[in-house]
Amino acid sequence: MYLEIVTPEASLVSGEVESVTVPGVEGEFQMLNNHAAIVSLLNAGTVKFKGNPTIAEAFQKRFIQKDGKWTLEINGGTIECSDNKVIILAD
Repeated sequence: MYLEIVTPEASLVSGEVESVTVPGVEGEFQMLNNHAAIVSLLNAGTVKFKGNPTIAEAFQKRFIQKDGKWTLEINGGTIECSDNKVIILAD
């Protein structure tokens, strides 16, 4: 599935991933290929994704890679998942 993470500063991530885990307001949840369409608010916490998308060079310091997964701390935001495309608008 395709992941895009956007902040007010810039687009941080874009590309294909295997999974995305986010801090939803009702608790953490994960999306895989062919996930049902969803729109949700996000709490402050950690966004985790597995794959090798393009990470904007100017923002690579914000990401940590461990055991094949990437993590990014956010202060909240929104997420939309539809047709194997996940868009995160993060603060």
